[in-house]
Amino acid sequence: MVGEEMSLRKRLSKSSDNEESQDEGNPAEQSRETPSNGRVDIKELIIKKKQLAAEAEELKPYFMKEVGTHFDDFVTNLIERSVLLDSGGSALTSFSIFGGENNHRAKDLRAPPEHGKIFVVRRSLLDELFEVDHIRTIYHMFIALLILFILSTLVVDYIDEGRLVLELNVLSYAFGQFPVVVWTWWAMFLSTLSVPYFLFQHWARGYSKSSHPVIHSVFHGLLFMVFQIGILGFGPLYVVLTYILPPASRSIVIFEQIRLIMKVHSFVRENVPRVLNSAKEKTGTVPVPTVNQYLYFLFAPTLIYRDNYPRTPTVRWGYVAMQFAQVFGCLFYLNYAFERLCAPLFRNIKQEPFSARVLVLCIFNSILPGVLGLLLTFFAFLHCWLNAFAEMLRFGDRMFYKDWWNSTSYSNYYRTWNVVVHDWLYYYAYKDFLWFFTKRFRPAAMLAVFAVSAVVHEYALAVTLNFFYPVLFILFMFFGMAFNFIVNDSRKRPIWNVMMWTSLFAGQGVLVCFYSQEWYARQHCPLKNPTFLDYIRPRSWTCHYVF
Repeated sequence: MVGEEMSLRKRLSKSSDNEESQDEGNPAEQSRETPSNGRVDIKELIIKKKQLAAEAEELKPYFMKEVGTHFDDFVTNLIERSVLLDSGGSALTSFSIFGGENNHRAKDLRAPPEHGKIFVVRRSLLDELFEVDHIRTIYHMFIALLILFILSTLVVDYIDEGRLVLELNVLSYAFGQFPVVVWTWWAMFLSTLSVPYFLFQHWARGYSKSSHPVIHSVFHGLLFMVFQIGILGFGPLYVVLTYILPPASRSIVIFEQIRLIMKVHSFVRENVPRVLNSAKEKTGTVPVPTVNQYLYFLFAPTLIYRDNYPRTPTVRWGYVAMQFAQVFGCLFYLNYAFERLCAPLFRNIKQEPFSARVLVLCIFNSILPGVLGLLLTFFAFLHCWLNAFAEMLRFGDRMFYKDWWNSTSYSNYYRTWNVVVHDWLYYYAYKDFLWFFTKRFRPAAMLAVFAVSAVVHEYALAVTLNFFYPVLFILFMFFGMAFNFIVNDSRKRPIWNVMMWTSLFAGQGVLVCFYSQEWYARQHCPLKNPTFLDYIRPRSWTCHYVF
């Protein structure tokens, strides 16, 4: 440990000395980096940012062993050094590459991909944290709790029924009609692979040759919208409603639908400016990505398109198997948590009308299963599932999330909980909104992002559960947005982290309580000929039943 610490200090000292000697001994290089007109060389900045990011990733393991859980502070500070290269705070986005007075409204051209998100080789945060004994012990505690859930089920079944059976009724029901899910996914995938790529290729190769490029673009744009809304939008929804798929099977179809729509939008959004730039400069070559590049992007664990991504040298198949095993373990965990914590709660509620007393008791009893569901969903999907596909595809950038658990503000929590979706919303919703309406409308842009996110979340939940009950929309759109402005990044004290976790726990309890009550109400109080209003009118408010 002492040798590693001395080696690390020498490397830091050497890196610092090299930077100082380069800064002092190369005034000509400084003048090249900062031209006389005050602009910053974008390519030089990108190279330096990549070098700093690579340096940070190289130093992370040493600090992991030296200071344990405090290593991330150092890495964050190291990466933030790149902000100093932005020449007074100008970010490498679609707004900083254009000069002139109309910087914010350069509608003739948008930022090329390399000026947006920068991908570098880096591991997921939990993979690094699990190398620390203290953090790995918490992981072992969750495994022990799963074992106790399984033993509890076995013991209760043996005492009550005299048999040993692992109850998997919830999983078998939730994932029913899985063959329908499989062929629906294949239909979505093949149409996404062929139609958008063909439309873009046809538009790109005919744009510069067309005598009416505007009409040519509008025609292909309309066809693209028909595909996004008509085929990829209503097609899967029709299958889900027609075949009356159970909840988990529905969620797979709907989430894949949303994922493919977002990926297709990114593909078109990132490549259209390149074609326009090529036509404007009359280079004679049309920058159309290959089918292999597009196919790789459809499977890559990112929603931001690039022609190439940083890759790892090999595939660790043992690591892939472990990640998928943990996904299935989380599914069993959710099954037993529901069987032990949720089902008895709602099945044993006495016959009494909907009241404040019933609601309060329900919310507090639902907090524990809600929090377990939140943590297991995060670990299963954002860590295990995405890392498994990243490893199989040798996808280098594994930053699918950040340390959201340390957040002292909801604005930081929203940025770090799901980096994959946040990047898409940031570049294609928030940034494009500001590009169109100028930077003076930042609050409106933030409101638009919240609205889009809230509507999509509510759509996915409504289709999955087969009823509309906008509890999540209200919590997300109103309380979540209010907390985003009130509990902002200026809150740094530990008490705000406690407040964040408290409100997050309470919110999970509210969601589990309301949606579970509504689900059981619709199961025990079915309507013979339901109308459209019956799907959006809460049944739990008027149905008096025994669970």
